[in-house]
Amino acid sequence: MSLMSRRDFRELRVLCTGASSGIGAALSRQLARRGARLVLNARREERLRELAGDIEKEGGEVCLVAGDITEQQTRQAMLARCQSQWGGVDAIINCAGIGSIANFTDSSEDILRQIMEVNFFAAVELTRLAIPVLQTGRQPIIVNIGSVLGHRAVPSKSEYCASKFALHGFSDALRAELAATGIDLLLVSPSTTSSEFFDHLLHQDKTSAPAGRRGMPPQKVATKIIRAMAAGRHEIIIPVGGKLLVWLDRLCPPLMNRLLARHG
Repeated sequence: MSLMSRRDFRELRVLCTGASSGIGAALSRQLARRGARLVLNARREERLRELAGDIEKEGGEVCLVAGDITEQQTRQAMLARCQSQWGGVDAIINCAGIGSIANFTDSSEDILRQIMEVNFFAAVELTRLAIPVLQTGRQPIIVNIGSVLGHRAVPSKSEYCASKFALHGFSDALRAELAATGIDLLLVSPSTTSSEFFDHLLHQDKTSAPAGRRGMPPQKVATKIIRAMAAGRHEIIIPVGGKLLVWLDRLCPPLMNRLLARHG
């Protein structure tokens, strides 16, 4: 997209994973209010239907594909539904995510693989399927929801950090590969968001404090994402505290290492 133009969301055909709650739900509502046509995915079909009902009451256009995004048939069904219902795809938003809070030695191979499947492989493989379709879209864009922890790893979240570092690296490489095709790629790196994420952890040790109610409201995160999409940004780190964490780590890694070793 030209730096001089802004993305128009009216009739933008959007796929969004992880749409049943948190950032995904907030993004879906705000995009619908701006005239986007949505295909939403999550495993919780009842929650998706509630969201779709709210969107339709406000005059929005939405279709649902409930299912496990780690399964290829679910990803294929999302693309097929968007093409059959809206005639193509202009944007995909990889928002589905899971996590764990525990020391690595107290975790398991199964937890690591589940986190990597949802947070990394599902996003990558949906993107792989979507790229040929996006190339014929209007102002096409891929939005990957990463994390500040994809810039700086912290204790007790080793598997989650690994998945977000992987998504960060993939996003940077793919953005350069797609530069000549006209497909934008936005990496969103939020800090803690107030959502149900922490209610559905795969594993949480007894000493870790719940953090999900202290973070940034998902509605504010969604607003910043939409502004970044409109402006053709490559990456945003939010909020200010997240930016400070990243810059402190870049400017003085030994200090950050000592702080994390002492305070976690």
